[in-house]
Amino acid sequence: MDALAIERALKRISHEIIENNKGVKNIVMLGIAKGGIPVCEKLASNILDIENVKIPIGSLDITNFRDDVLQNCADNKPSLESIGFSLQGKDVVLCDDVLYTGRTVRAGIEAVIKLGRPKSIQLAVLIDRGHRELPIRADYVGKNVPTSKEESVSVQMANGDNSVILCQ
Repeated sequence: MDALAIERALKRISHEIIENNKGVKNIVMLGIAKGGIPVCEKLASNILDIENVKIPIGSLDITNFRDDVLQNCADNKPSLESIGFSLQGKDVVLCDDVLYTGRTVRAGIEAVIKLGRPKSIQLAVLIDRGHRELPIRADYVGKNVPTSKEESVSVQMANGDNSVILCQ
């Protein structure tokens, strides 16, 4: 995907979020660090342009909630300081750049739940490359990119020079 294709995909996702939630009055958005943050920011910017409503956005560090980290996740609690608003009763849209095995999203869901009890958690991703290890599906997908497990997908979003690169 080049910059124009990424822009189109994110605009489409923005419209889908608005439609599926019958507006944006209860929505908050969280970008999963690091790749999900620019996706989250762009979606929120698009929604501002479409609805003239500024959506609360924040970043979510899921490092301590990953199942491949040797720490005890039960003792870890994410910080509301990096988010700046309550998730209680909100429709939370988790944003990430690439959905692969589902383990990052699982960690994100766990972190969100530790912060409060949202009304719903939805998932928006720019790229879905398949190969799920957990029963997780994105609600909003920019593009499905079939890959082998030996390939990798790199998303670069900076200064309008956006691109998705498939590495073999």
